[in-house]
Amino acid sequence: MKILNVDQIRALDESTIKHEPIAPLNLMERASMGFVNWFVDHFPATTSTKIFCGLGNNGGDGLAIARLLMERDYPVEVYVVRYAPRESDDFMHNHRRLKLITEDVKYIEYSRDLPTLRHNEVVIDAILGSGLSRPADGIVKATIEAINRAPATVVSVDIASGLYVDQPNQANDVIIEPDHTVSFQLPKLAFVLPKNGKYVGKWHLIDIQLHKRYVDIAPTPYYYTQPNEARLLLHQRDRYSNKGTFGHALLLAGSFGKIGAAVLAARSCLRSGVGLLTVHVPQCGYSIIQASVPEAMCESDGHQTVLTGTSRVGGPQPATYTTVGIGPGIGKAPETLAMLRDLLPTITRPMVIDADALNLLSENRELYSQIPQNSILTPHPKEFERLTKPWQNDYEKLDLLRDFAKTHRVVVVLKGAHSAIATPTGDVHFNSTGNPGLSTGGTGDVLTGVLTALLAQGYDSVEAAVLGVYAHGLAGDVIADQRGPIGMTASDVIDALRWE
Repeated sequence: MKILNVDQIRALDESTIKHEPIAPLNLMERASMGFVNWFVDHFPATTSTKIFCGLGNNGGDGLAIARLLMERDYPVEVYVVRYAPRESDDFMHNHRRLKLITEDVKYIEYSRDLPTLRHNEVVIDAILGSGLSRPADGIVKATIEAINRAPATVVSVDIASGLYVDQPNQANDVIIEPDHTVSFQLPKLAFVLPKNGKYVGKWHLIDIQLHKRYVDIAPTPYYYTQPNEARLLLHQRDRYSNKGTFGHALLLAGSFGKIGAAVLAARSCLRSGVGLLTVHVPQCGYSIIQASVPEAMCESDGHQTVLTGTSRVGGPQPATYTTVGIGPGIGKAPETLAMLRDLLPTITRPMVIDADALNLLSENRELYSQIPQNSILTPHPKEFERLTKPWQNDYEKLDLLRDFAKTHRVVVVLKGAHSAIATPTGDVHFNSTGNPGLSTGGTGDVLTGVLTALLAQGYDSVEAAVLGVYAHGLAGDVIADQRGPIGMTASDVIDALRWE
């Protein structure tokens, strides 16, 4: 699913009006009806509802929503925030239609006009829409601050008032902090960026049948992975396949005290369909791997506690494996750095690089040029900052992410809520699965195993990253549904992995 910028969103509406064809007011009515259908599914008809409307088209949506809710016998109060001398034409039209039902529309011009908002009420925010071009001030600012202070449940129409669609807000901007945002057709870039979490709440998309052809041809570097899109990436298995069909992966993982990371990565790799798996660990981890992951072959390093790449059989030979995953629990010992220096030039296929392997790279940036093209790097935000530099806001971070992926011809999975997957072409795929329960030790090691298995099976790097991150997050969602996100473990995620 594409994520469009604010100009494209406006053009999408215009294209729908032109090609359906449909009158602008009827398209607004369709959007308002979609919002109302969502609202009645979530709140009973006894819910006391206060709707705050601006003077533009978002306010026009609010007036139409008020009328439609009143027709369903919801107790609704309407407040118009008068921050300008005149209203939009669509606002005026919906105002006239609302007056056929009620004359009781209140106006807010001064702070003293603001109503009291209670905990058992719902506030619908329709003050400012996606066309916002400057920070909220004056009576709009006072209204937003009052809503944010109130104990009421807040639902924003399309986007929270005061939040920009695709550019950073300033630290002192005043923005609605909704519990829900009900938006139309496509997600907005602001919805998937971490710093905007409290200005989005839980967001929902309503299909209002905007012009599909425009969406298909609209250029954008940003995408949001939907369930049907993830399923289409999954390779179907031939009944006559064998273990050799699905690759032989090598995992370089673990150090003294961190052999658990190797166990988790190995188990998730096996659960994700790899044909054969060899795990290379320090000597201290040999018996642990043999006992914990009997399905994997284990190769013992020549060193007792850290990885050096040596062993009784000469150490790992990357050319003999379909793909290599490196990083979980390996530490940053000088011997391990030397192994990484020796290893990278010998690998000709995409590999997976995680955890301390990323930290070793960031401390030895001359190695960047040795990373095999189309490899998958899986940093969390702090690791990515070490690989690049600090950023001022999420939009600058996105620019750094895209530039890094393009410059080094790699796929970068920037982990977190809505993990961002940057490709060598500069595209970014945001993930739609996952929950806070995944914020626990070991889940990153699980993801490394998943991605290594997918590369071994012949998925290209972008497919592997998008599908693997989606499946990893979905497994976390399964566990959260079963027992809640608190107390989730990385082993739970492995057990919940499903490929169907």
